[in-house]
Amino acid sequence: MKRVFLADDHSIIRDGLRQILADTEDLTVVGEAANGNELLSRLQTLECDILVLDISMPGKSGLELIKLVHRDQPRLPILIFSMHHEDQYALRAFRAGAAGYVTKESDAELLVAAIRKVAAGGIQVSPHVAELMARRIGTDSEALPHTLLSNREYQVFEMLVAGQGLTEIGVALSLSVKTVSTHKTRIMQKMEMTTTSELVRYAIARGLSALPD
Repeated sequence: MKRVFLADDHSIIRDGLRQILADTEDLTVVGEAANGNELLSRLQTLECDILVLDISMPGKSGLELIKLVHRDQPRLPILIFSMHHEDQYALRAFRAGAAGYVTKESDAELLVAAIRKVAAGGIQVSPHVAELMARRIGTDSEALPHTLLSNREYQVFEMLVAGQGLTEIGVALSLSVKTVSTHKTRIMQKMEMTTTSELVRYAIARGLSALPD
């Protein structure tokens, strides 16, 4: 029996995952968390075989949490379960130390298969992500402006592009407005842009974010 820990800030997602895994004979949910601090605290007292982690968590992002979890439990495999398309975060997640990436558009059968594979020590890579990785080899794609951003800066970039203001971003990420403003300044410098409109056009051209209607 593989022990699964679920980390997602939406209770309806955790409820759905718990129900899906309840129908399996070899997987059982042993713990849950709705934010990064709760996750890190609970993992100190629980033993599990796999962490299923949302990439968009309040406060510390999923990308940050991958590194923090592996700092304390380097052998714990992490499967990212995200609403974000693979083009946006999959490569960053794998570089941070994730062992798999599944989108929330996937069906239950694929998700369960991915959990089993990662819990057993395997890597869950979709054909599309494998193609993205192959394209990165021997190319200068890493020099694209958005790839120069840190994980936190990319998260702020995505929220700016989606039309969120500095205060709104600060509340969502548990950051001060001053800190968010500093991130925005660094984003503009690294991408050599001066307005949010330029960021939006860049994101649209490369399909980097789910933009508002």
